[in-house]
Amino acid sequence: MKHAASRELYAYWEAKRGTRRAPERAEIEPGAIRGVLSDAFILALDRNGGHPVRLAGTRVCALFGREIKGEPFVDFWAASSRPTVEGLLSILADECTGTVAGVTAQNGDGESIDLELLLLPLGVRRPSFARTIGVLAPLKVPPWLGATPIGALTLGGRRHIGAELEKRLLPRFMAPRGRRGLMVYDGGKVEPARAGNEDGPSAA
Repeated sequence: MKHAASRELYAYWEAKRGTRRAPERAEIEPGAIRGVLSDAFILALDRNGGHPVRLAGTRVCALFGREIKGEPFVDFWAASSRPTVEGLLSILADECTGTVAGVTAQNGDGESIDLELLLLPLGVRRPSFARTIGVLAPLKVPPWLGATPIGALTLGGRRHIGAELEKRLLPRFMAPRGRRGLMVYDGGKVEPARAGNEDGPSAA
């Protein structure tokens, strides 16, 4: 992850989830990630609704030159990127697997901007309230940002992240076996086990 906001949110998400697939939505405390909030957003995982934005930080809204709460997230993307973005959100919802990706866009004058996208799942007890929290932030802030809105987003390189992916990538001969406060990996090092422990503000 290249952007500081992505790294901070991911570290917080990791600490909150513990040994689970994802932290609960109600566990996310805005005050604990105050430095991330302007670049952060929360989406409802609603395929039929285009995954509408439930909350969006001020800098995310400034990218588009308007308040984007309630708008379908998939509508922000170029036609060529929409199927992939919808697929990433489906994987996130179905497999609790997040994504970090590069994104490009242009303003009305054809000036380009490079951004980083982070999508992380949030656990819920009722599927109808499923959410994802993420970051959309420019890697370098151009002088025109905030004065001229960007157009459609184009998805670039990406990789999946999360607990389920880590399990699938763990080789069979490295399968862990627990031992009272330790996680032992056959043929590897002994490492401490990770302790286990609904959108940001309750209004979402």
